Amino acid sequence: MKSDLLLHNVTIATMVGGHYGLTRRGAILIDGGTIVWVGKLSALPRAEARETIAGRGRLATPGLIDCHTHIVYGGNRADEFEQRLQGVPYEEIAAQGGGILSTVRATRKSSAAALAAAARPRIRNLIREGVTTLEIKTGYGLNLETEIKMVEAMDMLAEDLPVEISKTFLGAHALPPEYHGRQEAYVSLVCDTMIPQMAGRVDAVDVFCESIGFSVAQTRRIFEVAKRHGLTVKIHAEQLSHMGGAAMAAEMGALSVDHLEYINPSDLAELAATGTVAVLLPGALYYLRESHSPPVEMLRRFQVPVAIATDANPGTSPCFSILTAMNMACVLLGLTPEEALAGVTVHAARALGRQTRIGTLEAGKQADIALWNVDSPAELSYYLGYSSCSLVIKDGQPRSIDA
Repeated sequence: MKSDLLLHNVTIATMVGGHYGLTRRGAILIDGGTIVWVGKLSALPRAEARETIAGRGRLATPGLIDCHTHIVYGGNRADEFEQRLQGVPYEEIAAQGGGILSTVRATRKSSAAALAAAARPRIRNLIREGVTTLEIKTGYGLNLETEIKMVEAMDMLAEDLPVEISKTFLGAHALPPEYHGRQEAYVSLVCDTMIPQMAGRVDAVDVFCESIGFSVAQTRRIFEVAKRHGLTVKIHAEQLSHMGGAAMAAEMGALSVDHLEYINPSDLAELAATGTVAVLLPGALYYLRESHSPPVEMLRRFQVPVAIATDANPGTSPCFSILTAMNMACVLLGLTPEEALAGVTVHAARALGRQTRIGTLEAGKQADIALWNVDSPAELSYYLGYSSCSLVIKDGQPRSIDA
């Protein structure tokens, strides 16, 4: 058997079925960017590989997936962080022109090249931690011109970084100032103008369904238009209150429902029935010092697939470390290290609708692999502020983690 790459003498965590599935002294054979064989080194078919990498007993996992970020934006909100720590309520900061609209102003002033340049080091940090696939949302433009500009920045990043980018349109993130008091008119703009223009440019449509965002009825209207244009849907739901957005989104076939601090356990049966992924974002929980956590034990009981993501954004989760998000998921939310790793591999792939291509190490899957200097996969969630990633293989090509 001829192949491009043989990775041998590794401990393999396949993550098939959401479990480690450890194979010690294993090997992975790759050809044409695809995994063609995985198993015990002793059972390796006779193979002739152009390149061979000796794992020296290191851990091989699927390339990690950060399935919820807002990592492309202009400016920052460090001043608001300082204000909040001094006791200034978020509502007061927003009334002074802060919050999401502060980032909107900075993003509107930035060029696509400037947005890409600012995001590049943030994404490189994720790559150094084994991330090979990344979702990025728009939502800091809130007008067609800037939303398209954000997508153009994502395209630039995808061209020069060894990472696959899933693009999500989040035009319904907040009400732009020029539409103050005219929310329905803005929803019409999103539906009638923005989504038709975004179709073909992005992979999915998201909505911030919340009392300070958009209603369940408005979200449903946006989703119906998105689906007519062939786009999958996702939702920010039940972060600050219970509105029923998660159950509605699951009913409409949403790939994921994200946040869920205030989800009602009675909604979980709908998620379980549709296979919708619950994406938990512990960085926002930590940063906002939220005392209300997602019902992890109930999610387990209903067997809802759980993904973990950084929620990387300038306001409520300026976190650009997937390993920190995994640690927080364990410490703050009570996930096991195995659940945390599944949350950034197999379940995160499903949250992006890419589970047939990525998220596990098995024959036929895309050869996205991270190699770690650890003895146990639990160490990936155990350390804080330290990455043991030594090599990333993206589409079958070994890549420098300092790219």
